[in-house]
Amino acid sequence: MSRSNLKLICSALNKMRIDCVTTRSCHFQPKYRPPYWYSPKDRVMSEDLLTQENRDFIEEVRQDKLNLQTALESPLAKIETQEVAQWDTATRRSGLIARKIGNYPLWSKDGKKFQTTLLQVVDNHVIKYIPPEEFKPMKTTKPNWRVKRKLGCLLIGSETVDPSTVTKDYCGLFSSVGMLPKRHLCRFMISPHAKMPTGTPLFATHFRVGDFIDVRAKTMDRGFQGVMKRWGFKGMPASHGVTKTHRRPGNIGAGGEKARVWPGTKMPGHMGNRWRILRGVKILRINTKYNILWTLGVGIPGETGAMCYLFDTVLPLRKLKTPPPFPTQPLVDDLPLEYYDESIHTFDRPTITFEES
Repeated sequence: MSRSNLKLICSALNKMRIDCVTTRSCHFQPKYRPPYWYSPKDRVMSEDLLTQENRDFIEEVRQDKLNLQTALESPLAKIETQEVAQWDTATRRSGLIARKIGNYPLWSKDGKKFQTTLLQVVDNHVIKYIPPEEFKPMKTTKPNWRVKRKLGCLLIGSETVDPSTVTKDYCGLFSSVGMLPKRHLCRFMISPHAKMPTGTPLFATHFRVGDFIDVRAKTMDRGFQGVMKRWGFKGMPASHGVTKTHRRPGNIGAGGEKARVWPGTKMPGHMGNRWRILRGVKILRINTKYNILWTLGVGIPGETGAMCYLFDTVLPLRKLKTPPPFPTQPLVDDLPLEYYDESIHTFDRPTITFEES
């Protein structure tokens, strides 16, 4: 082989090596990641290519899945066969999942006006119970709390949805226990003797009027806000030589040896969308037909339509002193339509009038 031919072969091999390296480097380029505020396109369910016969068949299968719950054994019979335990002040009951639907005024018997928040309990059922031996919560600062309390976990679901609109993995969580998929799930730590069988329905009468509850929900999402709206700063003066610093925080550092910004300094940032608990909320009225609770005050976190988690209060002076419905209120047909607190004026009674003497 001549020297010229060898040079040609070597140059060709070098070009092939360079092409392989470039293609390999291009193959491992990082993927484009959209920003956190980018919302992906929602799933579009189109039925344009389905015939009427196929649509009827899909609807028939869907109805069979939705009627699966009624075909199962009634959970109320399981409650009767379950050993009835006694309630005490140290017992921890299950809670409810409710939706905040708005505000409404009520009046006391002496004419005082109260602002209340309406919470609707929509289609709550017990999904699963995990005993204390199998329950493994997240690690906390107090590692021995579960050993001392020995609390179990009760999974509650709210708002039944169509099984065809959820993923197969998510639907499998409910099919293993014989339940339909739920839109919202919540775990409640309960005492072992307060457990309930799978499929037990929960209503607004799980609580009573006059009792105090704790409400856990997410606050309104305000987005990125400045220090005046986020922390209530006063701001700078509007005149007298102040230039473009009217809504700014001002100095944030320190002088001398501590020339740095201290951790926890109040600065601009994301506001809202945080879990908050409002404790000691009093129940003034309960509607058994629509499962609505009237709670005192308008300080419950979240906007209208937000989901809230309700459970018995942990405040020492407002804890339950008399036995509540335990483990929950069973389904009864002859319940009154409305329950009112003894201090609330009902509109079916005559109005109080004052006459001059």
